[in-house]
Amino acid sequence: MGEKMFSGKVALITGASQGIGREIALTFADQGADLALVDVKFPTLTEVAKEVEKKGVKALPLEVDVSDYEKVKAAVEKVLSEFGKVDILVNNAGITRDNLILRMKPDEWQKVIDVNLSGAFNFTQVVIKAMVKKRYGRIINIASVVGLMGNVGQANYSASKAGLIGFTKSVAREVASRGITVNAIAPGFIDTPMTQALSPEAREKLISQIPTPRLGTPKDIANGVKFLASEEASYITGHVLNISGGLYM
Repeated sequence: MGEKMFSGKVALITGASQGIGREIALTFADQGADLALVDVKFPTLTEVAKEVEKKGVKALPLEVDVSDYEKVKAAVEKVLSEFGKVDILVNNAGITRDNLILRMKPDEWQKVIDVNLSGAFNFTQVVIKAMVKKRYGRIINIASVVGLMGNVGQANYSASKAGLIGFTKSVAREVASRGITVNAIAPGFIDTPMTQALSPEAREKLISQIPTPRLGTPKDIANGVKFLASEEASYITGHVLNISGGLYM
């Protein structure tokens, strides 16, 4: 076995208890990174932490609501005192509260914006200070193809993800000279608990829209994150990597 891709690196992943976040955590652990894992679902998160530690790396599970700035600040302080640095930040935490615009309640709008967009701001702002000091960092924001193409019943979710793309590009410009890259991934329809809740008919209809005739897997997304966090991607910043099987092109 040669040197692992992320040996000696520390990655912080939000929304790490299931689906895409969990897969990213396992992928990074396979490549030797120590991990800070963030989620509101703490019992499930501790299970992921145990899985990760079986791979011979350290894992620090943290129960944090990403939309709460003070709690985010406290969590990052804990990570920095435990590991001394954060090399890679993956802003993956996200929720849906789907409804047509005519029926959408103000709190359905606000909650999605608070978690999906403000959550990424909170972690990025707090973590980036330490990255600037070290003059090294990789920030990867998990957006969505619906942030590029829109989707019926998801004005809140689409707006949060489109906002995340604009946020990614702006921050990328601000910190590029400090050795920090900031990129986004726009997943298409991925086989996660979110899409597993659909009826078989709805799933079939979904798959029929995808040129590559299957749902994506969390591993498809984790592989993209692994690449953007790697040295091979050091000249890529402000980019949106669309991993959707051709759903949006």
